[in-house]
Amino acid sequence: MESSFVPLALFDSLSELKNHRVIPEHYAYFHEPDYEITFRFLKSYQGSAGTFNSYRREIERFLHWCWGIAKKELNTLRREDIETYLHFCQKPPLSWIGTTKPPRFILKEGQRIPNSEWRPFVATVSKSAHRRGDEPSIHRFALSDVALKEILAILSTFFHFMIQEEYVFMNPVALIRQKSQFIRRTQGPPKIRRLSELQWQYVISTANALAEQEPHKHERTLFIMSCLYSMYLRISELASSPRWQPRMNDFMQDADGHWWFHTVGKGNKAREIAVSDATLESLKRWRTYLGLSRLPSPADTSPLIPKRVGTGGIQSTNVIRDIVQYCFDAAIVQLEKDGLQEDAESLLAATVHWLRHTGISDDVKRRPREHVRDDAGHYSSATTDRYINVEKRARYESAKNKVIMEDE
Repeated sequence: MESSFVPLALFDSLSELKNHRVIPEHYAYFHEPDYEITFRFLKSYQGSAGTFNSYRREIERFLHWCWGIAKKELNTLRREDIETYLHFCQKPPLSWIGTTKPPRFILKEGQRIPNSEWRPFVATVSKSAHRRGDEPSIHRFALSDVALKEILAILSTFFHFMIQEEYVFMNPVALIRQKSQFIRRTQGPPKIRRLSELQWQYVISTANALAEQEPHKHERTLFIMSCLYSMYLRISELASSPRWQPRMNDFMQDADGHWWFHTVGKGNKAREIAVSDATLESLKRWRTYLGLSRLPSPADTSPLIPKRVGTGGIQSTNVIRDIVQYCFDAAIVQLEKDGLQEDAESLLAATVHWLRHTGISDDVKRRPREHVRDDAGHYSSATTDRYINVEKRARYESAKNKVIMEDE
């Protein structure tokens, strides 16, 4: 399906949302009641930048489809419309696809206006493909099963909100009975993306070597890698945001002399994480480098990961992501030097979140799962059980010696 128009962004960044509302005159189509209910929906997620960004992305392009393609308003949509939209997302018009992520709005003559370079969909390539020199192409755009599942989940949440607000009176997403036509079902629990024991040892050894060679750059790298692995932190739990500013005194000692780390994670849920001796030593090293006392006092409100320039803590998760990726890349080079090509190749696909998965997977083998569950912030032990590979290993061992043809 092709489209004769290029959509313009509807909702600004979280920091600008309170002050900036779009001007309908910029748009070839605009339905103000739909815009207002969506604005209220997104504002309810101001406490979580990650959730806000995900919901804004999905709802924004959904509104463009409703108004510009289907020519319908939100309160007129039915199940068939949602199914049509999902097919549309699988193959959107080329004019709706970009290969970069420019800002949604730009400043012109003191006024924030929609950026004509922005697109609702973005074509990407994997990190390993990019390393080989491949570039994203709008002609090779493909939406993953995970992305389609997220679209369904977010739209369903959006319609539930509108029902509560009495803006619509049914959830057409909930009426889609055969979601398998859009999302492929898999047998068993989803695969946990993690580093192997060998890869993790190369990564942390690389971080340590970098810190020894260039402490002014990489003592921070070593501390970040240690925290992400040993305390199963999400990247958002290390970055400062309006919702959460990690500080030194979030490391706290209780009356028994035990150390805990307090954080606020997914769903704005606070939790305490038991701090291992190794993590405590990592903290001591980091604070010594910063010129602080070896351990924080309850009054120490200095940022846990300070900016290199300026005051306060690192605010951008992209900065932390770049730090981790630099360490991954250096570990890949070392693996290749040591002739471990397969391990180097698979490490190319790793992301920051793999460190959380790796830490949980390693600990669930030697710690009570209830302890790992609580430190990880899982809502139930069933989530933690996904990290237990004992049954899978046993399945492999029982299948390994199966023969196809008996020796004569």
